[in-house]
Amino acid sequence: MSIFRYLTAGESHGPQLSAIIEGLPAGIHLSALALNLELSRRQQGYGRGDRMKIEKDTVQLLSGVRWGETIGSPVTLVVMNRDWENWSEKMSPLPEHRDDSIAVTRPRPGHADLSGAMKYNHRDVRNVLERSSARETAVRVAVGAVAKALLAEFDIKVGGFVTELGGICANTPQEPLENLWKRAAASEMFCCDPSAEIEMRRAIDAAQSGGDTLGGVVEIQVIGAPPGLGSYVQWDRKLDARLAMALMSIQAIKGVEVGIGFEAARRPGSRVHDEIFYKDGYQRTSNNAGGIEGGMSNGEPIVVRAAMKPIPTLYTPLRSVDMITHEPFEATVERSDTCAVPAALVVAEAVVAIELATAMLEKFGGDSILEIRRNLEGYREQILNA
Repeated sequence: MSIFRYLTAGESHGPQLSAIIEGLPAGIHLSALALNLELSRRQQGYGRGDRMKIEKDTVQLLSGVRWGETIGSPVTLVVMNRDWENWSEKMSPLPEHRDDSIAVTRPRPGHADLSGAMKYNHRDVRNVLERSSARETAVRVAVGAVAKALLAEFDIKVGGFVTELGGICANTPQEPLENLWKRAAASEMFCCDPSAEIEMRRAIDAAQSGGDTLGGVVEIQVIGAPPGLGSYVQWDRKLDARLAMALMSIQAIKGVEVGIGFEAARRPGSRVHDEIFYKDGYQRTSNNAGGIEGGMSNGEPIVVRAAMKPIPTLYTPLRSVDMITHEPFEATVERSDTCAVPAALVVAEAVVAIELATAMLEKFGGDSILEIRRNLEGYREQILNA
């Protein structure tokens, strides 16, 4: 039995994005169609830029899958960049294509440009921005789709919606989560509040006309996760800590909440902690903890939120300096979005699914879905009698 782990590779304007996933058990039902559906979701959302008109992301399954099922060996995923044909010399690995006249030397505030150039001793910021670009998330969404397929084998589902955009807060109806996911899927904003969606569109239009950008907040939920994923015994095994790190690894994410998050700091304990009852099993009447206590899932829906800053590439550029002359200039403008909060939701779902899949394999690990299911069923019987 191995632990789920993956690596991604590729540049924004390189030939492709790639990922290798190791540790998947045999027997996961997997199809390129399901993966491509998630990639398509990532490209949707009001406020996206011209790059989404060029790319039509699809994934190729190059190893580890036979006849629609994983076979236990590493899975290789590839997402081709259609725009590569326009960048084949600018991003060429061959030394004869070097052209220092096209070097990007004016770093953009809010990006990895300047810090990355100093760290790796680059004089051309393109060496940084190509890999630090959020384009990398396309193949991470594909990995997340594989993780969702693994979780689905055990009736664990991951979804979410946008709760805030450009300072406009949406009201979330009191409905089952799966109903809310359907509402969000029918919205250009991936939002459950039609009135808020109208205001969000107007805000994006206003920002776009002014050369500005907008951020927002996304909420991700997991239903069906058994209690006991993660652990309290070491800091790096805590499920909430791992989810926070995964979400913070997404480009432009600047904050994470679990359950009621920062609101818990404003309330007395009597209005924070979820009381425990027992009737045919342990139950709660509230879920302020967001389904995680002491670093472990507690059987309630897992609820996390992530705050995305406005995209730092502005069509009304901010001030910067040239790295060669140190003279003041306006920052370089790269093709970008006005708002990518709906896309960030899809990426956030992906990384949450990856962490839950990892935790499931750690707790119930086996080399096949059948073995893991047997382990899970034995555990559920055990806690039922606790």
